[in-house]
Amino acid sequence: MAGVHIVCDSTADLDGEYRAAHAVRVVPLKVIFGSDVLADGVDIDPPAFYQRMRTSAVHPRTSQPTPAEFEAVFRELGADSAPIVCTTISADLSGTYASAAQARSALPEQDIRVIDSRSAAIGHQAMVRAAVSVAEAGGSADEVEVAMARVAATTRVLFTVETLEYLRRGGRIGGARALLGSMLDIKPILELREGVIEPLERVRTYPRAVATLADHAIEAAGGWGDAVVFIAHADKTEVAAGLAESLTPQLRSTPIVSDVGPVIGCHSGPGAIGIAFHQPLT
Repeated sequence: MAGVHIVCDSTADLDGEYRAAHAVRVVPLKVIFGSDVLADGVDIDPPAFYQRMRTSAVHPRTSQPTPAEFEAVFRELGADSAPIVCTTISADLSGTYASAAQARSALPEQDIRVIDSRSAAIGHQAMVRAAVSVAEAGGSADEVEVAMARVAATTRVLFTVETLEYLRRGGRIGGARALLGSMLDIKPILELREGVIEPLERVRTYPRAVATLADHAIEAAGGWGDAVVFIAHADKTEVAAGLAESLTPQLRSTPIVSDVGPVIGCHSGPGAIGIAFHQPLT
């Protein structure tokens, strides 16, 4: 019998190479441009998405997977009777968790654990990677859940955007709504805190905002003795690479750099840069 199957939705923004190498099953959300419905990471990738976002007269929308889509994956993976651990984007940001939970309820004979990450993007990805590490080491589903909870307990997700307009349009602006109308001369540092976007601080320029993200990670690493760091960018490859380079001497491992995928990119807009960091498990 297989060990533990790991499933997540596409907002974890795992790259294809990692998914294939570690047999992570991804259930995609959808990006909608007018009448075009595109599966995140299947029908459209980040470069194509940001190009279309910049040129399209239609602002894209997003849609969660259906319970039937999760159920199909759970049935397929559960054929070998191994337990399944499935993580989703924060329930405060999407109905994806509800869809996965409904699918689990339809399969009471299977051992399916559906976990709300209370996060998104690289914060979600950090939990998935922890789950994979424990599962591949032969850990049980209970041990996988414990590892994810430990990662979630210390993970912080901070980011900056070039404009708050995309968060406002998508309705995911959370407590950052208070900054609307005051953004001409500042850049926000935002935090995804317990599944909700909240303002953290404000700085004068985009480069200063990126440097501030690094400062927070370095401070955490100093307190913990090290940190596991993830960087995500929305069509800002060179900025993300520079941020990773600046952080690497402060850490024992190189930061993991990812694209902000199409679904999260709908709400962050092009130019967003994010950083997630957590205390190492060992």
